[in-house]
Amino acid sequence: MVWTLELASFLDDAPWPANKFELIDYAVRTGAPKEVIYNLEDMEDTEEPFESIEEIWLDYPTDEDFFYDEESKDF
Repeated sequence: MVWTLELASFLDDAPWPANKFELIDYAVRTGAPKEVIYNLEDMEDTEEPFESIEEIWLDYPTDEDFFYDEESKDF
């Protein structure tokens, strides 16, 4: 299973929380690339729904990953 920002972006508006099968259905209905569907199909079946993309792709970049200190910027 390989996630990229581009592939993960197809799940931005998914109906969270959602289980694996709901996410696959959403991806198919919204025309996500086949790689997204393959990644979702490759996931482990769990009874608990996923709350967000961060639970699917543990390395999903968050806003904090792009944070920088504007005050320390030299002009």
